[in-house]
Amino acid sequence: MMHSEMSRRRLLGLGIGLGTAATLTLAGCGGGSSSDRGATAGNGGKDYTGPKVDLKLWNGFTGGDGDIFKKLVEQFNSEHQNIAVGVTTYRWEDYYVKLPGAVSSGNGPDIAVMHMDQLATFAARGVIAELDDVAKALAFSEGDFAPTVWKGGLYKNKRYGIPLDMHPLGFYYNRSVMQKAGLDPNKPPTTRDEYTAALTELKKSGVQGFWVSPFQFTGGMTFYSLLHQWGGTLFDAEVTKATFNSDPAVEACTWLVDMIKRGHSPANVGQDADYLAFKSGKNAFHWNGIWQINDLKKNTDVQWGVSPLPQIGSQRAAWANSHNFTIVKQRGADNNKISGAKVFINWLSQHSADWAAGGQVPARKTVRDSAEFTALAEVNALAPELEYAAFPPAAPGLGEVMTTFYSSFNEAALGKKPPKQALDDGVAKANKQLEDNRKKYGS
Repeated sequence: MMHSEMSRRRLLGLGIGLGTAATLTLAGCGGGSSSDRGATAGNGGKDYTGPKVDLKLWNGFTGGDGDIFKKLVEQFNSEHQNIAVGVTTYRWEDYYVKLPGAVSSGNGPDIAVMHMDQLATFAARGVIAELDDVAKALAFSEGDFAPTVWKGGLYKNKRYGIPLDMHPLGFYYNRSVMQKAGLDPNKPPTTRDEYTAALTELKKSGVQGFWVSPFQFTGGMTFYSLLHQWGGTLFDAEVTKATFNSDPAVEACTWLVDMIKRGHSPANVGQDADYLAFKSGKNAFHWNGIWQINDLKKNTDVQWGVSPLPQIGSQRAAWANSHNFTIVKQRGADNNKISGAKVFINWLSQHSADWAAGGQVPARKTVRDSAEFTALAEVNALAPELEYAAFPPAAPGLGEVMTTFYSSFNEAALGKKPPKQALDDGVAKANKQLEDNRKKYGS
């Protein structure tokens, strides 16, 4: 899972490269021949009775979650004699670069797993197909999921993704370090006052309790969460202007920078040093993704717990992303393959309690309410965050703009600029990038 987390970091650090690749290669996608081959033998994902189809599925699950995913695919294949799904796995940062060219040349997959923040880009360039008929045929609605994750699959009011899961930021606490400082190891702080009081006691015992990373993983994601907790947003409603230099954003950024100034965190924390310090008992509190749960469970000498993020601002919020299933457009559409793909997407959605063991909160409400998911105590502890998850907006080409956002926080956390100046400079750059995206993607 540590390897998987590294891959996520490398992917999200490639915003400019991914945007460029999409611009250069996606323009030709979806504009070729669209002749149908064969009459469809499906009904929007409920079942498939046609001839056997071989489907290609691409994903980026390179960590322990990949083994779980492959086992689920094997189970599906054993239960469906007329559908055979073959899995190809790439590192996420390679995956999104390879996909446009493969689709353009006619060698793309039939099904692609995609992060929510990538859907708009690939939808805008005609690489993935609309899935409103799947949602309608399966009687899916917002009530079957959580509003935040369901709406995240939309682009221009059309559905392009069927959500599989949600992976949020969680609050990890080291019980041993808390106990040594006289804190109750079974009562992690949940409010700003409790958090401040706990850090004060930790500092008295000689512990810098909350290490603030200047990098996207994990400081930038922490700032993303706090900005929303203070009531701010990264962009305006139309995603035409960056707003992460608003008063709430500056206040949230200043609160984090003050953690360093007040001695609750070292300065210039190295990449992953905050997580390694947590595991070695050098700090008490750590904000990181749900995907770290399985890694921590392997470290039996670390006494730890996990809970939703403390509410530091005026409302609850947590950084989150989501894996969605998409159906890739082909030069010549085979309706039988499309029907088979819909059956697979529906089946895996129904079996996402097994997928949750890889460190994901199932998007489907019936699965979250199941005894199987409840038994996954640590993952289930972060399920409440689904209701107030702060997902990225549905806008094409947003990767490079998000890189600018995280770079702005980096400058503030490293003391290169005061928080207000760092965010003002970042917004100025981000607005130019957003303007370029409107020209690039025609929206």
